[in-house]
Amino acid sequence: MPIIIAVATFFSTFLGGLFALKFKDRLHLILGFSAGAIIGVAFFDLIPEAIALGSASLTVSRISSITAAGFVLYMLLDRFFVLHNHTEDDSDHEHASQRGKLGAGSLIVHSFFDGVAIGLAFQVSAAVGLIIAIAVLVHDFSDGINTVNLILKNNGQKKEALNWLLLGACAPVIGVVSTLFFTLSQTILGIILALFAGFFLYIGASDLLPESHHAHPTKWTTLATLIGVIVLYIAIQLATL
Repeated sequence: MPIIIAVATFFSTFLGGLFALKFKDRLHLILGFSAGAIIGVAFFDLIPEAIALGSASLTVSRISSITAAGFVLYMLLDRFFVLHNHTEDDSDHEHASQRGKLGAGSLIVHSFFDGVAIGLAFQVSAAVGLIIAIAVLVHDFSDGINTVNLILKNNGQKKEALNWLLLGACAPVIGVVSTLFFTLSQTILGIILALFAGFFLYIGASDLLPESHHAHPTKWTTLATLIGVIVLYIAIQLATL
């Protein structure tokens, strides 16, 4: 069952990315949706799951602090690590490309841990595994959209976006398979999820949201963002029934 679900996560992620590529002429609306979706994943999925997993050893306040640390860490990576790894002769195009790769890479690592979460959940019980799997499948489609958008938005080409999308689609499969060889404590997994919540809040709030309405009517991109938040909220609630 975990392997079958792992294959399903591949197709869910890949189809989401293909959707973003097909409708890239409406990229501002997709970016708005992606911003809402990625923020929704952080608030409605990652943070609650981090609190639940870490509750045995960590307080809610500590989990919140870890999320804040993730936000700050990603900000430092984005503003200093990326900036300091190109010379004054480098173009803005190169800087944007590095930002896109950093964001897409973060999503891929997150997808890997999605797979790890599925595998570990099935180690607990089939029922818990299915609940986690449904939640992952629901937002993997958005992960595919977000991965492609981060590359295209930052001056990446279609071929490059497809390469990153393929990596993102493979990541949860690798994550599931990896759990055949190790286990993680719930506390460690909770810390990892809290960190990624901080990463995603930064990506959504400081990168995708501003770019989505930079040169387009604010009302439509705002509506797309609200739809992204609502869709992820409903999907995650249904997945946990």
